[in-house]
Amino acid sequence: MDPAGRGRYGGLRGFRGFAAPLGLLMRTTPPPTATLPYVLEADGIQFAFGGRVLLADVYLRVQTGQVVGLLGRNGCGKSTLLQTVAGGRRVADASVRLNGQRVVPAYRQPGLLNYLPQVPLLPAQLSVTAAARLLGVDAGAALAAFPELLAQAHRPVGELSGGTTRLVEVLLLLHADTRFSLLDEPFIGVMPIHLETLVEVLRAVKPRKGILLTDHRYEEVLALCDVVYLLHDGRLERLDDPRAGLLDRGYLR
Repeated sequence: MDPAGRGRYGGLRGFRGFAAPLGLLMRTTPPPTATLPYVLEADGIQFAFGGRVLLADVYLRVQTGQVVGLLGRNGCGKSTLLQTVAGGRRVADASVRLNGQRVVPAYRQPGLLNYLPQVPLLPAQLSVTAAARLLGVDAGAALAAFPELLAQAHRPVGELSGGTTRLVEVLLLLHADTRFSLLDEPFIGVMPIHLETLVEVLRAVKPRKGILLTDHRYEEVLALCDVVYLLHDGRLERLDDPRAGLLDRGYLR
């Protein structure tokens, strides 16, 4: 976890820095006036922690119909960047815009985005079905690619394994009616037998949604993403040739 990302998450209550419940972040009524494609941009993001610069005037862009990967080593600031884009972390001079119009904070804009932190999101006492209802999602549709999950939808989230819980969280957020999903390590703990299907679900959702994700499973990210950014020494670089760029910098062998 990024140093600046530490803190106590409270199920759907959010992470340190959110002044409002994550329920607000997951509003599903889209604003009526914007036109496709929707473009989410963030720039001017600067952040230091413990005397170390994590983010130095970062610019990021993702649009609907894209999966955008954000790669970098542990502790480099990826989680902080996602939190800033979502609006849960206030950073001086940061600007987040939808189709050129500022949205501050982004999570308060109905139907704009949802956010999956590194740590568990769903309250342990809720059943999967109840959690889906809370997010305005049809559990049957969201879990359709995983029949074994449908069979467990009546169970409390706290009774599921960590990897299964993560899979459920990702599926519910992807099927929620928002234009963008920000996913911090969506593949963590997910069994290999499920990972390939999850990647296919991400591809299927992409035409109607913009997805920004970070994960350390670089091969899956490279196979999935239309655009790849690398965060290194506080700088965010868009890689024209992601595989070659990661090989040159020692991220792949």
